[in-house]
Amino acid sequence: MRKDKLYFLTFISISVIFLIIASLGVKYFIKVSANQLIEVQLESSKREANEIAKLISNQLVGGIEKNTVISNIQNTIENTHSGASFICVFNWSGKEVCHPDITKVGQKVNSNQLLLESLSEENSSDKLYDLLMNRKKEKENDTIGIESEIVYISPVKDSDLIVAAHANLNKISAQTRKLKTSFYTIFALMGGLIILSSFFAVRIIGSYYEKQLEQKNISLESELVNLSKLNTDLVAYQQKVVKDTNDEHSESESESESDFGKKRILTYLRNELIPISINKIAYIYTENTITYVVCFDGKRTTSSNSLDDIYASLDTSLFFRANRQFIISITGIEKIIKYGNSQLKILVQDADVEILISKNKAAEFRQWLNI
Repeated sequence: MRKDKLYFLTFISISVIFLIIASLGVKYFIKVSANQLIEVQLESSKREANEIAKLISNQLVGGIEKNTVISNIQNTIENTHSGASFICVFNWSGKEVCHPDITKVGQKVNSNQLLLESLSEENSSDKLYDLLMNRKKEKENDTIGIESEIVYISPVKDSDLIVAAHANLNKISAQTRKLKTSFYTIFALMGGLIILSSFFAVRIIGSYYEKQLEQKNISLESELVNLSKLNTDLVAYQQKVVKDTNDEHSESESESESDFGKKRILTYLRNELIPISINKIAYIYTENTITYVVCFDGKRTTSSNSLDDIYASLDTSLFFRANRQFIISITGIEKIIKYGNSQLKILVQDADVEILISKNKAAEFRQWLNI
């Protein structure tokens, strides 16, 4: 139940994050795409206006009457105002002389000079959409109901005629709405795919790690059981050693030392020669080529023999060579704990020392304890 709740919260979190990013990203992409679309249309209108202006100028220079030229242009552009952009011609008095909608001919040109100047700026490419859409909002409250706006003018050379490029605001708005719909559809499909993919990926990865964790827990439980058994057997073996030691003291002292190993070893404390009974030794270690013998009471003496020589003379049922630095007494072990990767750590009674037994040595140590 807790896992299902976790997966559900993960699904909700991914969805919320995607919606936040998508809401910001869609607006940016729509604005950039709309600006590029309008910029392409504006450049096309500018080129068309310049070409028409040049054509009119060439015809007038060639001797064709002005009224004939105007009539030809009117016939050419008539009924072309249904596109996103179109061309019209007006004179210096501001009256339309050619317009795709013939009913507009003779009427005053209604244009926004501020908009025209803004669109003529070099840095206007990143704000075309905002400029035209703001103008459209202004015209929605206009009782005249004009649906287009002049975005570029090209005067005819040596004439009172001016060619103007119009932007059909309704068409541009419709193209923008279509663009928005496409973007929202793409983002919705992509978002659904990303969210579902992420959700299943989280579930698969989560399930994998859950299995790994379960296996690790099982392994840990097994190690804990083995470690508990190891410490239990250690206590039993220590009691057995103590009992055997007491029995040995009751036997004849004439019994050969070689049967059980040495009963004591000679050590030095400064210049004093001190024999130490092996029953009192907690552990023996070497440091800086010096061999130290440490008793249960904390007394520390030195030996002139190496660790190898001392271990060779000890009863191997009572002492164990833990590593190259330590020899540990069975009665000196307080606790055995797991350390690292299959290693063991030996804690010594009443001593601030930790003795490590490597992975390769651990099996020998268990055998030494008769386990």
